[in-house]
Amino acid sequence: MQLSRYLKNSDTLIAALIGFVAVQVFCSYSGIGISPDSIMYISAARSFNASGTLHTFNHVPIVDFPVFYPIFLGTILLITRVDPVMFGAILNGLMFASLIFTSGYIMQRFVPSARVYKWLMLVAIILSPALLQAYSYLWSETLFILETLLFLVAFRQYLLKHTVKALIVAALIAAISCVTRYAAVTIVGTGGVLLLLDRVLPLKKKIVHIIIYGFVCISLLVSNLLFNALMSGTTTGPREPSITPFSKNLYYFGTVMCDWMGLTPNQYFLATPLAVIILLGFIAALAYNYYRRRVDSFENLAITFALVYGLFIVLSSTFSRYERINHRLLAPIYIPALWGYTSWGLLLLKNIANKTTKNIVAAIFIVMMLGFVTKEFLIDKARYSDQIADEYGNPGYTDNSWLESPFAAYLKSGDKSLFKPGVKIYTDAHEAVYFFSGMSSYLVPHKFFKKDIAKFYQAKRYYLIWFNVLENPELINLKDIQKVKSLKKIKDFGEEGAIYEYQEVQ
Repeated sequence: MQLSRYLKNSDTLIAALIGFVAVQVFCSYSGIGISPDSIMYISAARSFNASGTLHTFNHVPIVDFPVFYPIFLGTILLITRVDPVMFGAILNGLMFASLIFTSGYIMQRFVPSARVYKWLMLVAIILSPALLQAYSYLWSETLFILETLLFLVAFRQYLLKHTVKALIVAALIAAISCVTRYAAVTIVGTGGVLLLLDRVLPLKKKIVHIIIYGFVCISLLVSNLLFNALMSGTTTGPREPSITPFSKNLYYFGTVMCDWMGLTPNQYFLATPLAVIILLGFIAALAYNYYRRRVDSFENLAITFALVYGLFIVLSSTFSRYERINHRLLAPIYIPALWGYTSWGLLLLKNIANKTTKNIVAAIFIVMMLGFVTKEFLIDKARYSDQIADEYGNPGYTDNSWLESPFAAYLKSGDKSLFKPGVKIYTDAHEAVYFFSGMSSYLVPHKFFKKDIAKFYQAKRYYLIWFNVLENPELINLKDIQKVKSLKKIKDFGEEGAIYEYQEVQ
């Protein structure tokens, strides 16, 4: 009995420690991964620490992203006096460990539960390529994914107790999530769906609880959006309409699911049918649990969130343009989807009376899961070989290509003799200019915004820092500019790019 009690807690703690170490391993060569989004968060965090404002490196309020993650990083910077780039790997390791520990806590409360199932799931979470990638970068998903599980824990407490206090706790977690990532409206939606499906509350009390829940959930988000509107004139920054139809986004969703299931790109023809089956499966499971009056189980909460979030990503990608649906965007549903499509096995085993049959079914399930985690391990091993053993680093601004870049080295040197004070600096990667030099610059216009392009061409003098290796098809390119303006090359970095100057002839 004592051994059982010890294992019940120690296995989760051991898994959490292994998860922490895994993140450190994937950040061991060149530190935490840094992408353009990361630099937005870093600069806003530094601004928060220095002046209490949330300005990006261009000295404008951060509006493309919610405010909580930069505040989170800035608060740690304020307390520790260590820059986010330096503490990123440790911070993400601690959050990944917390995610794993919370997952173990939840799985101990599955009905029915099984220790072997829990161990297999913990291994699958630790080895998840999608989660390990997210926690190898300074991204807000790292905090958002953890908040998602904390919300499931809090909302289940509400479903068990139905007290206003428990409801407000869950709603506050949802509110904070909404100012961590805008996609957290799916957490609000998850709670709303479960409130509507809950048969315990009388209708009048249910309406009151829905109003309280909704008001608390959106309070911080509305405040954030109003602040953005006042500061920039837009609620979430400039957004372009989508160029990918629903069918294509459903396909991209399916390709990620194929990758998670260990299928190869040669089998992507299964992507769309697989996406449809997965989403319909979540709907069917939710309906089944409602019919069985088991909406308060962790399994049902996970299924509901996976459904709401999955549909949100596919639909929002159909109307608004952002990065193509990928592992990063869908990482928040990895754990809920994993539970949703495996926890049924526990229920199946419970209902099998014949011991021999039960053992056979359990053995088949274990073999399938071992095959799944083996494929995950092989993907992680290949990534380790490419990025750590071969000394490349996490792709981004801290990888080996930038560590050895003469262009980056020049910007890091602090030599600003080329740039005369008061003259604007434009670039095709303003976050890179800031990250390597600390200088502010302006992004050349997007092709979609014609007025911005016209205004850019009216400028009488500017510098242009151009990175050939980062050319963005969404922006006007160097050839477009050279057709209109006569640029003078003042610093050449060969294939990497160059620094140009333009001055209108009087």
